[in-house]
Amino acid sequence: MAILDSPEVVQKLLDAILESPNGKRAVSRLARTCRAWKEPALDALWRELDSLVPIIGLFPSHLLKKTRRPGLGLTTPPAEGDWDAILKYANRITKITYDEISNNVSASIFPVLEENRPRKYILPNLRHLVWRVTSPENLDRAYLFLNPELQGLTVHLGIAGMRFPSLPALLADVGSRMKLRSFSLTYSVALPESLPALLNSQDELERVSIVAPGTLAASLGKWLAYLPRLKSLQLDLSSKSTVAVDGFFSQVLRSGASTPNSVEFHTDSGIFSGDEAVDFTEIRKSLLKLTGDREGKKAGVFSALTQVQLTGQALNVAAFLTQLPNALTNLEIVIEDPPNPVDWQHLSHTICERFGGSLLSLRIGATLSSKFGDLVRSTSRGGTAAPPSRLSLEYLSFLPALRTLSIDLPESIIFLDADIAHLAANCPSLEEVRLCPLARFSTATPPQLSLEGLAPLMKDCPRLNTLAVVINAKAGSAELSASSKSLNWFHVGHSWVADTLQVAILLSQLAPHLETIRWFTERNRPGFVEANARSWQKVSDILPHMQNLRLTERRAAAVVPEKEVVIEYVHVEAPRPTMCDKAIDATVCLVDRAVEAKPSVTELAVQVVPSTNEQSVEALPETTERETQTSPLHVSIAVDATPPTAETEVDATPVEKISSSVAVQAPAEHAITPASLLSLFGLLCRFCLSYPLSLSLRLLHASFGFLQRVRTPDVVPTREDVPLDTLNVRS
Repeated sequence: MAILDSPEVVQKLLDAILESPNGKRAVSRLARTCRAWKEPALDALWRELDSLVPIIGLFPSHLLKKTRRPGLGLTTPPAEGDWDAILKYANRITKITYDEISNNVSASIFPVLEENRPRKYILPNLRHLVWRVTSPENLDRAYLFLNPELQGLTVHLGIAGMRFPSLPALLADVGSRMKLRSFSLTYSVALPESLPALLNSQDELERVSIVAPGTLAASLGKWLAYLPRLKSLQLDLSSKSTVAVDGFFSQVLRSGASTPNSVEFHTDSGIFSGDEAVDFTEIRKSLLKLTGDREGKKAGVFSALTQVQLTGQALNVAAFLTQLPNALTNLEIVIEDPPNPVDWQHLSHTICERFGGSLLSLRIGATLSSKFGDLVRSTSRGGTAAPPSRLSLEYLSFLPALRTLSIDLPESIIFLDADIAHLAANCPSLEEVRLCPLARFSTATPPQLSLEGLAPLMKDCPRLNTLAVVINAKAGSAELSASSKSLNWFHVGHSWVADTLQVAILLSQLAPHLETIRWFTERNRPGFVEANARSWQKVSDILPHMQNLRLTERRAAAVVPEKEVVIEYVHVEAPRPTMCDKAIDATVCLVDRAVEAKPSVTELAVQVVPSTNEQSVEALPETTERETQTSPLHVSIAVDATPPTAETEVDATPVEKISSSVAVQAPAEHAITPASLLSLFGLLCRFCLSYPLSLSLRLLHASFGFLQRVRTPDVVPTREDVPLDTLNVRS
């Protein structure tokens, strides 16, 4: 149980058990039978799930519509206590896959999970999400699992021609809340033009796979080229031209070169000379500072890229590989089969010239259309199958570091002994070789590669341990000197065989340490020949005995028996040497050699431009305008103050009386009459009685008006006065 002290060793051991046949069942039994292995085994079982069904199955059985099929949904919404089992195992899940095409989970389960979930993210430790959907509404349901700690996202939108309007919103949410390390997008329609802008903040991406129309856009190429940690890149170049491939790199600066649109491109045109020459260095620095040109801040183009997977025609793949500035270690190519011989030759030369010293793995496969065409031809409705074509390996030049070579094409399946000899001479570090192991040959076109033709691989490739080829082992010779000490796994596929004893003898010579030999035994497999399968079974039965015999012979030949050595001493006089005169020309040969010790000078300019941000704050106080009418209320009252007048006529003519005794004659203007006395009396009464009385009444009325205004302030005061017509005026 000391192995449990190292979690890394335990994890690798459990992973190896899971990859074996019935591995999950074995790990499940280990978790149920041993307490010490319970937690590590449960972590291994729940770490990666290929469906949502195991999570739904953790609900109580009375909530499920069918206990044996949890994906059908729930009968009633779950209560708070029904989530206990899910919360217990949810923390172990780091990767989950949802595939709508498999139709094992009902769409009705998602609203129930969203409305009744006990926490915001059901799987808090989820690191990788694979979401394959065919309907736009199911794309939005991925938000249930998009927690901020997500590191890998794979989105596969499967139906051809269907648009997903919510895809930009999903990408914007991912770009704003997460830091992804791997991103994969498969889309059947044109990519959103804003894709680079939406994912511009994802500067920690290490793996990017984009398979969709519009993959070769210049903006997308610029974004991918300057990702500082990008190690693996997968692109689809199908149905594109070499011009489109060049457009992918149109906005990418390489090795200090500049584009006509960049700030760094503007240099002295040469029209200035002598004292009039202008130095544009400071000008460019100022422009970069003002414009914030990002091209001046880039560290390199595809600086960390080591793995590339390209799909398309061989000529387009070669054009793309020519533009890559750095060395690759792993290259996977998916091309149309059969390729044009000229294009294949150009592609082979490009691979060897650009990545000959660094390439470790080279895999060549066929597109889906090529595989489908081969499948149709193999059926009864496909008509007469076209003859297989040859894929020449002689175009490959020296690849000293190549360890893995895998070629799986449905039509280009013919290989010759010369191809194997050329491959062994140019790839001495090969460890795994697979040359169309699934190929089928008809009686009209037998395999061209023989068992003896594999001898150069056994001789020149000392590290070779895995070999999968289709050979013709019907004729050959048992006299071979090549032998491999490392080959232990050999897959012959649909190979032809006749003399089983002779083949077993050849294999024991070529691979005396071979442990496993495989061939196709399925009767329903296209191209199956029962006679060949029985013959290879006999070879497998005879081979161990022949290997033991061969190893025994070699061990016996390596042991040299010890013989008794008798030494006799005989005295023999030394013969006198023959003397002769010889002259030696001792002239020193002088050779003049010149060594140029010119040092290599490299100019390196580093421009340090601080990143500045301008911010302005407007400190205007909030103001509110209000208007108030402050004009006093005026009431105009018109009073007719015209005093009433009366005209009175007084006849002041004196009456003349003739007295009998005395006659007095006085002037008319000084005469006092009774009428004048009456008028004077009336005037005195008016001043003494009427005026004081009317003045007292007016004062009393004004006092009552003032008291009334004090009691009712809201009443608008009006000017009231005693009218003048109340004054009694006597005539």
